[in-house]
Amino acid sequence: MKTVFNSFLIAIAMYSRVPMPKLAENQKHMKYALCFVPVVGVVIGALMYLWGRICMACGFGQVCFALVGIVIPMIVTGGIHLGGMMNTADALTCGEKREKKLELLRYPHVGPSAVTALAGYCFLYGAGLTQIWKKDHLLLLALSFIISRCLSGLSMVWFRTARKEGVFYTAASAAQKQTVRVVLVLLLGGCFIWLILISPVIGAVTALAAMWVWTYYYYMSKNQFGGITGELAGYFVCLCELSSVLIIGFMGRMM
Repeated sequence: MKTVFNSFLIAIAMYSRVPMPKLAENQKHMKYALCFVPVVGVVIGALMYLWGRICMACGFGQVCFALVGIVIPMIVTGGIHLGGMMNTADALTCGEKREKKLELLRYPHVGPSAVTALAGYCFLYGAGLTQIWKKDHLLLLALSFIISRCLSGLSMVWFRTARKEGVFYTAASAAQKQTVRVVLVLLLGGCFIWLILISPVIGAVTALAAMWVWTYYYYMSKNQFGGITGELAGYFVCLCELSSVLIIGFMGRMM
């Protein structure tokens, strides 16, 4: 039981900025950490839902909801996923060989592709949020943050890692893979069912889009980098959540 609790603390500390007691990031403490990665999504989803309801009750307007909504995930996670997306954008557009691309993923400075990717992401994400205003659609949005992290955790126990060092590799190699797979698949399945129960069409399209992005993530990381890294995981989370907010927002307006 202590090992499970320590894994919970490690997961929250690694993937969010929520204050947690400091624990050594070793294999024992990280054994079940990936099972708790979706908890970060629960926190973000709950805050987004709460903010949406506050905006509705106080009449703050959709632009206010969208602008603050862009920032809420950044506050909870410290922007770690956006950093991965920016580094990945630079690496994918560099035109270099695999080894150079892996180096660029860790490069501390940003290039024009990274800045363009960040601006495009924020504008598109904000555009999607301006279209989300119904209670049911807020619930769909909240679930999307859990789904992206379920899939990210599953990739760490199913996909090949590009490096044999670092915290990301330690977390992937230390995981009790069978347990993590069962927990995350069940949670993911529950989220998909909930999506469809809330809105059969929008929920089904959101679930399919998440799985398509996950499939793209697998082949892109394998072909371009030889496996996944922490930076690529951040890139995936951003793409997955962007696809969800655009589908929920614009399909919700049309239906």
